[in-house]
Amino acid sequence: MRTTIQKRLLNEEVKKQNTFFNAEDIYNKILIRHPTIGIATVYRFLKQLEEKGEIHSFLCENRKIYSLGKKNHAHFTCEKCNEIKHITVRKVDFLKESIEGELCHLQIDATGICKKCLKKISS
Repeated sequence: MRTTIQKRLLNEEVKKQNTFFNAEDIYNKILIRHPTIGIATVYRFLKQLEEKGEIHSFLCENRKIYSLGKKNHAHFTCEKCNEIKHITVRKVDFLKESIEGELCHLQIDATGICKKCLKKISS
């Protein structure tokens, strides 16, 4: 990958991220220092990093988000009120045992009925 000023700025900004981020987050931060950068450049750069295994992508509410680390991304969606909550998955040992190979990162989308809606149903 040829190094340009844009790619150098993009790489610096991506490396600063310590949580999930999306292309628009990076774009808005770079735009301040480099007002001629286009959003398509950001998307292409992130795609290249993903292809090289330097970042990981997940779907979050129908949007692609990225992570520098090998993190897990999990949601619980209520079937009644459609509220989406991010949940933490601490152990994935059960899944590692089922996979022949190495688990890198995962995304889980669980669906059910939230506590609030269950109270309404039982009332």
